[in-house]
Amino acid sequence: MKYRLFASALFKFRNVALFLVFLGIAYLLSDPTAFPAMFRFPPVPDMGLFAYPAAVVLYLALVGQSLLNKDFHEKFNRKQKIRHIQDLNYSCLKLANEAKKYTNATYLTRLRRVMEDKGDIVNSFFKGEQGFLKEKIVEQTLNLVVAYIKLLTNFCIRSRELAGMDVSQLANRINANKRKLDFTKDPIAADDLRKVIEMDERIIERSREEKRELERTATKLEYMESTINMFKTQVISSIESEEMLEKLETAVNEATALDSVIEDRRRNRMRM
Repeated sequence: MKYRLFASALFKFRNVALFLVFLGIAYLLSDPTAFPAMFRFPPVPDMGLFAYPAAVVLYLALVGQSLLNKDFHEKFNRKQKIRHIQDLNYSCLKLANEAKKYTNATYLTRLRRVMEDKGDIVNSFFKGEQGFLKEKIVEQTLNLVVAYIKLLTNFCIRSRELAGMDVSQLANRINANKRKLDFTKDPIAADDLRKVIEMDERIIERSREEKRELERTATKLEYMESTINMFKTQVISSIESEEMLEKLETAVNEATALDSVIEDRRRNRMRM
């Protein structure tokens, strides 16, 4: 952030333009014949040794003046906020394009509606008045869209993985091992069978629990879609409040936490 502020001061149009003027004057001062030829003055001594360093010092003084100027800081911060919103908008587009690979027709339609709402929010922000509260609400709404797309992607991937698990095979294996256990007289073999049965039962129970969690996630996705649509209406209507901002921040945190759980389950997914 500080680097960008300094770079902005360095390349500010006024500072660069005046620096070029200073360099031009330094060039003329470094040529003893320049001023006499232009204005018919008597020859002047070569001032190049001092003129160029002086031009640099004056330029750096202008840069320092910009860095200490309140208006310059306000304009810079304004540009940074707009840039941040543009970056968030780009992240939404990039994530949505990736999510399309994993969504089915139903969720793809819902994703497109969310992206349309997101587009309306961004357009309203750039075309309308841009107050501090509206900026924060638009920023958090875009954060919510990012969280929604990430959650949707992991939800679709994990749902597909769980759908491919045939727990009936595990159930059949459990029943077969239980019958074996009834006829096994070797204590060590019986203990091994019990461990296999317990492990298969845990996998089945974990699969059922994950499916229940995914059902809750599906409901959460619907809630997020409604929330984004609601805030779109309020942003377009210029109805902003601190309460809206708090609700958005809470929704983003909840979605991020839920996405982390599903992501962790995907990384440690069950093998049959």
